[in-house]
Amino acid sequence: MIKVWKIIVLLMLVAGVLACQQGGQQPTAPVKDGLFVHLSHGSDNPHRLLMGLMLATKMADSVDVIVFADIEAVHAFLKGAEDLTMAPFESSQTAIAGLLAKGVTIMVCPGCLEAAGKTPGDLMDGVQVAQADKFFGFTEGRILSLDY
Repeated sequence: MIKVWKIIVLLMLVAGVLACQQGGQQPTAPVKDGLFVHLSHGSDNPHRLLMGLMLATKMADSVDVIVFADIEAVHAFLKGAEDLTMAPFESSQTAIAGLLAKGVTIMVCPGCLEAAGKTPGDLMDGVQVAQADKFFGFTEGRILSLDY
């Protein structure tokens, strides 16, 4: 009977030590999810472009966001691009500047840029040529994709 009590006391001591060690650990920051916004329209369909930019802007405050432009959307990210407007959205230039100010990565498809007869030097300041590794490495959590 005494041996059983010794074992119980020993187990309680071990449990107490383990609990103290875990209590001293720093809590880890929650993993943020990511939003991948794919834009393929520009002046051919301003509603789709501006809707995607608006959602990217709203979500950038709570999740990691990356914006990827291809096909016709490439033209919206060039120096001197037309400032597309449509109520109730911000203009394209205002939204793009706001996203860049928030640190959102904006990338353009290199093949689509070439198909448009443009080079990386024709992109707005802060807009990058797409790199495949950044598509998955921009967030630690899940990735939700929206296509416009």
